[in-house]
Amino acid sequence: MHTLTIAGKTYGSRLLVGTGKYKDFAQTKAAIDASGAEIVTVAIRRTNIGQNANEPSLLDVLPPSEYTYLPNTAGCYTAEDAVRTLRLARELLDGHKLVKLEVLGDPHTLYPNVIETISAAKTLIKEGFDVMVYTSDDPIIAKQLEDIGCCAVMPLASLIGSGMGILNPWNLQIIIDTLNVPVLVDAGVGTASDAAIAMELGCDGILMNTAIAGAQDPVLMASAMKKAVQAGREAFLAGRMPKKLYSASPSSPTTGLISK
Repeated sequence: MHTLTIAGKTYGSRLLVGTGKYKDFAQTKAAIDASGAEIVTVAIRRTNIGQNANEPSLLDVLPPSEYTYLPNTAGCYTAEDAVRTLRLARELLDGHKLVKLEVLGDPHTLYPNVIETISAAKTLIKEGFDVMVYTSDDPIIAKQLEDIGCCAVMPLASLIGSGMGILNPWNLQIIIDTLNVPVLVDAGVGTASDAAIAMELGCDGILMNTAIAGAQDPVLMASAMKKAVQAGREAFLAGRMPKKLYSASPSSPTTGLISK
């Protein structure tokens, strides 16, 4: 019920978690464990995974034998920079192919530059990468990214780090209904109810970082997010009751009641 398949590999959790913004690697490890996540994202430009030999490495805290690493291009503003960053990640992780592509439009909003994103995606897919791609909630762009060959499309719920939740559920619904590859909400989730709503819409999974790392108690929030993703998925599969302004019939039957 909860399994998620990406690029041919199946995972038991539909929650993907970032590794940045924690106070130290110990808190990172505790939060990831509490979340139950099996895929962890790593900003290659900000986190040491071997490129700085004399500094503590995330690889020692979260061994690649236990977690699937998802190198990302956070901080990249051109297709060229993004491609170069993921080539480096592949070298550092011994030929690892699964990556998260994000090409940002500006440092203030961190909104995706979809033109540069499409360009980078084409190059990476030609080079054999399995590309999970961060994008806007534009259904046309999302479909183009699927057609290029991205193995998962990850529209934002709202701006990165904003915690504003899902601002346009209608566009997300169109993307979910249109695409055949996994659709994961990426960016904007602020609390557990946001995660549950995304999953109730039919999203295949959620990627988050700040919602957990920025909480007053990141480890407890990670646990809450794990439960919210599971509950939202079960609610989606169960199928909610229809919405009605008021009930035309009582919830308890009146037939067979003893009358005076």
